[in-house]
Amino acid sequence: MAEIVLASINAKYVHPSLGLRYLLANLGALQAQAAILEFTRDTASESIAEQILAQNPRIVGFGVYIWNLNQTLELIKILQRKRSEQNRNFVIVIGGPEVSHHEEQSEIIGLCDFLIKGEADLSFRELCSKILDGQRPEAKIILAPPPRLSDLVFPYSHYSDADLKHRLTYIEASRGCPFSCEFCLSSVKQSGDHGVRRFDLEAFLKELSALIARGARRLKFVDRTFNIDLKTSTQILDFIRPYADQGVFAHFEMIPDRFPEELRARAKDFPEGTLQFEVGLQTLNPEVAERINRRQDYTKTLANLKFLKEETRVHLHADLIVGLPGESLESFAQGFDQLYELGPHEIQVGILKRLKGTPIARHDILFGMRYSEVPPYEIIENALISESEMLRLKRFARYWEIFVNQGRFPGEINALMAKQKSFSRFLAFSDWVYQSSKKTHGFSLEERRALLVQFVT
Repeated sequence: MAEIVLASINAKYVHPSLGLRYLLANLGALQAQAAILEFTRDTASESIAEQILAQNPRIVGFGVYIWNLNQTLELIKILQRKRSEQNRNFVIVIGGPEVSHHEEQSEIIGLCDFLIKGEADLSFRELCSKILDGQRPEAKIILAPPPRLSDLVFPYSHYSDADLKHRLTYIEASRGCPFSCEFCLSSVKQSGDHGVRRFDLEAFLKELSALIARGARRLKFVDRTFNIDLKTSTQILDFIRPYADQGVFAHFEMIPDRFPEELRARAKDFPEGTLQFEVGLQTLNPEVAERINRRQDYTKTLANLKFLKEETRVHLHADLIVGLPGESLESFAQGFDQLYELGPHEIQVGILKRLKGTPIARHDILFGMRYSEVPPYEIIENALISESEMLRLKRFARYWEIFVNQGRFPGEINALMAKQKSFSRFLAFSDWVYQSSKKTHGFSLEERRALLVQFVT
């Protein structure tokens, strides 16, 4: 039984909630009265509600994200109904990036008892203390200022042994982002948010050492700009390097145009299969990048990607976004071909989303941007790419992920892409697959290989 239940519906089992573990770690004396319950999207909402209510909680807290908003809303409705029918006494608290910038008249905010906007690590404890003491705060919406990181208790002891064995281990050495790319929630700065804040490095590395000693092998740093501070990033890489020989894998999100010699030397030293860099390019059109306030030195970026591919064994994951304001189909294709020639191991083709609160909305009228009103708020069309063409590109992105990025068919893909420019060739394959199958999901491994072979031959 737990008086405080911290719950989240995760995208997949392999992705544990770092946010819930921060809340639990920073509950202070209330921690003994709290429990984390994690679910995935394929768990029925009625079943989730039953498991939550079995704890007989007084406070139920939900982490709300773009992938679980609808199901969390459904779950809150079930809990409210059961609260009334069973005469239970508990409050529902929500927080997380998806509701921190939501309109206050939105349905989920209307249904919850309290909303904490921003980083809730400490504010949640304060709210719980008041509620458990019999107080009812007057304000439904609580604005949580960014906490001093030195005031936080690290959450990593709340990863179970099973988590460390079977799931990714999310960690962070810093919070915040110095940039203001308009499609990203990091562009929405709170009062008191001064860009990147760093945890004490010595204390963080001590926690990391303990995690690895307990069996953590798949480390995913959630820092937005891991290589923004050269001294910190090199020290962390130096710390992890000996563990790479023991099978530890580390993932970092990197700024593409910032790879000085100190970073290059360290990247070259890691064995194959132990280091992944996610490099967010988003667009290779400088005019489009400037329009969305994305600062990027393209000469350095392309040189760095070439170096990483040719002179290191780093697994290179690069991102592009379809649908940015002013980016035509031809411009996106040109950027895709340019990136493909550099040979990253994965190209993630993302579809532009209008996340709540982001300034990308300022381009809606001028560039004819039209988005879905339901999560994940993907673009439907714009002035340069029609709805039908956008659907083609969404299928392209889906097929690229399952046919290419998963790395199952290297020989067949090489044969497919050998005859003409990569974008147009794969777009033709994408169109043919859809016409042949009329589906974008549910392909078996054998079906995918057969489709590739049939198209190539």
